Amino acid sequence: MKITVYCGTSLDGFIARENGGIDWLSCVPDPPGEDYGFKEFFATVDALVLGRKTFEFAAQPGHWLYGDTQVFVLGSREVRIPEMCAKTTTWLSGAPEEIAKELGSRGYEHIYVDGGKTIHGFLQAGLVTNIVVTVLPILIGSGIPLFGPLEEDVLLELVGTKSFENGLVQLRYEVRTRVLKE
Repeated sequence: MKITVYCGTSLDGFIARENGGIDWLSCVPDPPGEDYGFKEFFATVDALVLGRKTFEFAAQPGHWLYGDTQVFVLGSREVRIPEMCAKTTTWLSGAPEEIAKELGSRGYEHIYVDGGKTIHGFLQAGLVTNIVVTVLPILIGSGIPLFGPLEEDVLLELVGTKSFENGLVQLRYEVRTRVLKE
């Protein structure tokens, strides 16, 4: 199973402010019609696994980007799912290994993982196979980091880069191996 992290980050490595705010994502105007490859990427995804906080933001009116793709929301307690996405959204609870095994048994082959804690959990469990990070040309100084502490080093292979006229840079990696820290 392919499990991909696809996200944006500030140059100093944060995905959100400490309060969860992402206002800084709009600091650089997008060129007309530019989606930074998201539609092309998302067309390859069978299912999406979101953390609860990320889902609560994404499920606000006008923010839902996922159409009819199956979405699984992770949380230790049941999540309220709005009517607009109820047909395609399911709440799950469990360790990343259990979630990946369950989704594999349902026939999903390419999972997109999003949300700070969810990304970290899947990476820590050694389940992430691909990482696509779009770096915005802004320093926000503090916030929620894209990656947290890991028990092992994760070696990556750069498989692609793309720079955009507005200063964003997209980095595409495949996860190669994990090495225990000394």
